Amino acid sequence: MDLREVVAALNDFAPLSLAETWDNVGLLVEPSPPHTVNTLFLTNDLTEEVMEEAVQKKADLILSYHPPVFTPLKRVTWKTWKERLVVRALEHRIGIYSPHTAYDAVPHGVNNWLSKGLGACSSVPLRPSTAPGCPAEATHRVEFCTGNTEQLDTVLSKIKDIHDVSCLTTLPVRVEGEEETQVSLSCSQKVLLEVVALLSQNSLLYHKTKILLLQKPPLPHTGMGRLCTLSEPVSLSEIIARIKSHLKLPHIRLAIGMGKTLESPVKKAALCAGSGSSILKGTEADLYLTGEMSHHDVLDAAANGISVILCEHSNTERGFLSELRDTLATHLHYKVNIIMSEKDRDPFQVA
Repeated sequence: MDLREVVAALNDFAPLSLAETWDNVGLLVEPSPPHTVNTLFLTNDLTEEVMEEAVQKKADLILSYHPPVFTPLKRVTWKTWKERLVVRALEHRIGIYSPHTAYDAVPHGVNNWLSKGLGACSSVPLRPSTAPGCPAEATHRVEFCTGNTEQLDTVLSKIKDIHDVSCLTTLPVRVEGEEETQVSLSCSQKVLLEVVALLSQNSLLYHKTKILLLQKPPLPHTGMGRLCTLSEPVSLSEIIARIKSHLKLPHIRLAIGMGKTLESPVKKAALCAGSGSSILKGTEADLYLTGEMSHHDVLDAAANGISVILCEHSNTERGFLSELRDTLATHLHYKVNIIMSEKDRDPFQVA
């Protein structure tokens, strides 16, 4: 398949619009076209060792869950390891694509896979994704009516001079038996102050003004993190055993919540692959499951009677690649050979 076809299919599988705003997702390195993808190489982290493996296996495109290029590069030399990744990729005509948090959000993504380690359960996103809207920056809609044509022309002229006002429409309406014109516009929170200041110059117009908060509808089963309700409560020790088995780990790190023991029942578990503090914090649950959390966030959770299981950052993500390989094979209509890295591993070990 042509690289552009593959990228379009990957974007369709998990829309990049679902990724966090701070993230760097999509096609990060593109060889000069035309570029055919016969072999797609999956890895959680693209290290230099993994890059050499991709070169040896003649990969045409690397899908690296974590973006190897995150902060902007000012130069591409042999000096730093991330610059060297780009050099090696271009030398061997290998593209690099990263989905990262887009895969966290989709219903068939990383967090859904991680929740399978708890056993039979139902789940909802902790922070639901919302449907993309146009214009994306609009947060409010302002509506007002007037029957004074001259006044209307003056107000509309001034509104059009306000930067970032969008979706400005006029509509004839009947108000209390009188023919008037209804004006509707969309704007951001910042611009709203300018619009209201303008309308407040005419008290009659101002009193006929409505301000509506625009809220994008949530996407079903889509978003960051998951709050999981187990079909049957099980002991904390049983949950630990299940998670170790699912993630194929000999050990995890555990902080037992205040007043709890290994035999305490777990009914609700909040989870987030990777580094989950910001998503999990404040959620009511019996258990937090993630890769890593700050020391003080763990103390806060434990003090509130919430046990915490930490598995190291990439250990909560890497196992998803096996499931992804099979799913993408179908999504790409078996036109691309998909292989997984054998060198990709968590950087931490117990010494």
